[in-house]
Amino acid sequence: MIKNGHHAASEQRDDAGQPRGSSGCSPEKRKRVVRLWCDGCYDMVHYGHSNQLRQAKAMGDYLVVGVHTDAEISKHKGPPVFTQEERYKMVRAIKWVDEMIEGAPYVTTLETLDKYNCDFCVHGDDITLTVDGKDTYEEVKREGRYRECKRTQGVSTTDLVGRMLLMTKTHHSNMDNPDYQQHTDNFGKGPKGHSPWTGVSQFLQTSQKIIQFASGKEPQPGDTIIYVAGAFDLFHIGHVDFLEMVYKQAERPYVIVGLHFDQEVNRYKGKNYPIMNIHERTLSVLACRYVSEVVIGAPYAVGKDLLDHFKVDLVCHGKTEVIPDKDASDPYAEAKKRGIFKTIDSGNNLTTDDIVQRIIENRLQFEARNQKKEAKEMAMIEAMKRREQQEQSEASLSLYQY
Repeated sequence: MIKNGHHAASEQRDDAGQPRGSSGCSPEKRKRVVRLWCDGCYDMVHYGHSNQLRQAKAMGDYLVVGVHTDAEISKHKGPPVFTQEERYKMVRAIKWVDEMIEGAPYVTTLETLDKYNCDFCVHGDDITLTVDGKDTYEEVKREGRYRECKRTQGVSTTDLVGRMLLMTKTHHSNMDNPDYQQHTDNFGKGPKGHSPWTGVSQFLQTSQKIIQFASGKEPQPGDTIIYVAGAFDLFHIGHVDFLEMVYKQAERPYVIVGLHFDQEVNRYKGKNYPIMNIHERTLSVLACRYVSEVVIGAPYAVGKDLLDHFKVDLVCHGKTEVIPDKDASDPYAEAKKRGIFKTIDSGNNLTTDDIVQRIIENRLQFEARNQKKEAKEMAMIEAMKRREQQEQSEASLSLYQY
């Protein structure tokens, strides 16, 4: 298995930074491998999915992830944005995943956990319902084989689809406005957690979150340091295929990804891009098993200072067009001059534009899917509230009678 971001199970640490299994338990207990099960649609895989899997992996040793088919998702939620083959490959590329199961059942049962020899399953603290409104984890919860992790606030597949459905240019129309300019060095985040470029994100980045996602590994003697740069917006299977090909360029690759600030991405991509802000794109890329390090807010021109600072051996770019810098110069001129520039053909032509088009072309379907999901969740929340009120009333009555 690839040591993603130089990731190995034996080196895993908990959120406190301590090696897993070092809490004073006996050698016999430490030898037992705890197997975990996660499942889901994993449609439009984002850093929220990755964070769920990171938290799940921290609860044990070996993480098995089941991914539902297109047919199952369509039945219970509505059409997925990505095909099952694309979703399978995206999940395999997340560095905390040890094994991926294709065509996992939508309802998680004890039979599924036993089939894959998993001790318990892990899911976020949000609500997952079947087409008829039942909790998909009811059985495993009842048998005590369910664990919960915190949902990542500020992002969901529904949210990302919503961002693309909006597709308004208004938040990119005042690039010369002083209010816009005051945010240009603020890591993409404006007041109240909104980005003046992405417009809608509520995600608030912390240094701790970056540390949790980062591999923490420095390049070692003998590593080939490879540098790539771009927006990596809506991190998708096209990006994964490209980074996998980049990773394969050396025996011992150390892949550094330079991410451009939001305003830079908007300069060369236009429209209302980027859809994800710099914070969101950082975590999305760090979760990929082919990436060792990320430069947040990398300069557009891959110049002498950057190449020397990171001791870069190879600079790669995909088959997409290279947009000139502000002064019309080639951003890869220095790398080409040194003879270390290489164009990589990943065999996948999918772009962020293509994904947006998938959403726009099926606007009505996705709007209906989002509305259906929200209605089911609201119904479940109301039912839970009623149940709590009833239990409180019964408890008060019994106390009064006593």
